[in-house]
Amino acid sequence: MNNHVYKNIELTGSSTDSIEDAVNTAIARASDTLRNISWFEVVETRGHVRDGKVEYWQVTIKVGFTLDE
Repeated sequence: MNNHVYKNIELTGSSTDSIEDAVNTAIARASDTLRNISWFEVVETRGHVRDGKVEYWQVTIKVGFTLDE
């Protein structure tokens, strides 16, 4: 088994649909420029309310990826 070194970054995704979609938005965007993403952890969930209804969700995640060999 190889020893790996991981880098962690923090991202915040948003969505008008759901918490899950906010996470997917953040990971999809990060995948445009980062390689080897292997895990995420939700660290904060919040939302914006307008006129008594949830207008959008914001989810902050930590994303881990392995560094190139």
